[in-house]
Amino acid sequence: MKTTMILAASAIVLAAPALAQDKTTLEYVTSKGTVVHANMQGQELELPMTYKADGTYVTSAMGQEVTGKWRVDGEKLCTVSAMGGGNENCIAYPAGKKPGDEFKVTNPMLGEVTIKINK
Repeated sequence: MKTTMILAASAIVLAAPALAQDKTTLEYVTSKGTVVHANMQGQELELPMTYKADGTYVTSAMGQEVTGKWRVDGEKLCTVSAMGGGNENCIAYPAGKKPGDEFKVTNPMLGEVTIKINK
């Protein structure tokens, strides 16, 4: 009986890592932050994005701090900023991305941008 319990406990401990779920792309994005690379009217932009747990974000654009609000809606990241006229923009993010990964999405204000999740 004791051996059976030890074997069962060992099996649970060994299986635990397999049961642990990876974070989603948006969980990584909002916990690690990102750098957005965009081209606006011929000017290359690099926008470091920091997402806070209170649902706000901050970035720096052309030497000015820009703040706004964010929320997750399924596989979409929805943001609102004064820079965007106060309108909410929701962008679908690809699944399976991790820190260090880069991918492209289409931003309503900037067109196609490259996003890199911070490590």
